[in-house]
Amino acid sequence: MSVETRALAEGLSVSRVIKGGWQLAGDHGPVDRAAAIADMTAFVDAGITTFDCADIYTGVEEMIGAFIADLRATRGAEAADRVVVTTKLVPDLSRLSDLRADEVEAIVDRSLARLNLDRLPLVQFYWWDMAQGDPVAAMEVLARCRDKGKIAHLGVTNWDVAETRAFTDAGVDLVSSQVQYSILDRRPAGTLVPWGAEEGVQLLCYGTLAGGFLTEKWLGADDPGFAFDNRSLVKYRLIIDEFGPWEVFQDLLRLLAEIGAAHGVSLSSVATRWVLDQPQVAAAIVGARYARHLPKTLEVFDLTLSEADHARIVALLAEAPGPQGPVFGLERDRSGRHGRIMKYNLNTKPDDRVLGEAGG
Repeated sequence: MSVETRALAEGLSVSRVIKGGWQLAGDHGPVDRAAAIADMTAFVDAGITTFDCADIYTGVEEMIGAFIADLRATRGAEAADRVVVTTKLVPDLSRLSDLRADEVEAIVDRSLARLNLDRLPLVQFYWWDMAQGDPVAAMEVLARCRDKGKIAHLGVTNWDVAETRAFTDAGVDLVSSQVQYSILDRRPAGTLVPWGAEEGVQLLCYGTLAGGFLTEKWLGADDPGFAFDNRSLVKYRLIIDEFGPWEVFQDLLRLLAEIGAAHGVSLSSVATRWVLDQPQVAAAIVGARYARHLPKTLEVFDLTLSEADHARIVALLAEAPGPQGPVFGLERDRSGRHGRIMKYNLNTKPDDRVLGEAGG
């Protein structure tokens, strides 16, 4: 078994499974920081050399930076340089109208310091409300940071074609778009995938396992409703609601489990491979916190889904179209139940509160 890789641009290749960082941030249950940092070595040794994070994932850039510093000290610069970090720059909603260029560059400098890097391999940009302030001007600051050598490549996150085109039309070269894409949520397939193929923009996909809902743990389980302290579970339980009733979700889990059993792998590996098989997908981001999750994470690289497997999945998905509309459209509505569970000012306020409760 060897871990697949994909080139996003000249000089930038990522492992096709990326170790996600959101699960290491706040609101996702207790995290053993020392164990999480130590276990990062096992992922790199296994070939999962790409780590995803964001400036708004509280404490996560610092964790990865501590790991990189330790790797550099114990194994040398060559070993540390194998690690590819994809981070995000997400200014606070409250600052969009008056954010200065020097403040945008200061966020880049802060990520460099946190991550113990001289250059950020990939910065993925997001702006909470395109109607406020000047998002293109902010992106142009990032392009100047790239010209200065602080950033290697630029991408975006949580936008569909209409929003992303504003930056490409301004002449900004983008290599990737990070979006939610899973067997439950196929919104990127609508317009973003064909546009990305034309523009050379590849997808980095989060939500692949729906926060853990696409695992054996939930096979045959009763509907839990929304009584979770973990915001990730609330977020993806809402996506299941958009996918179809809980009973249809259980039909999907049973199908994935049957396919997985035929191949000797978990249902989560089938769900991940399905995403990796989609056009324009470079990698799937999987939120495995600790090394104990590594063996199951690696199964996907020993799995090839047959045409018959894909046909069975397509037939079931025809009965459950899933979330509709543009990429992140539901989540962008701050008054809706998807938008109300988010925190919008984490860049400067790690204890920012959600706008409201999700509801059923």
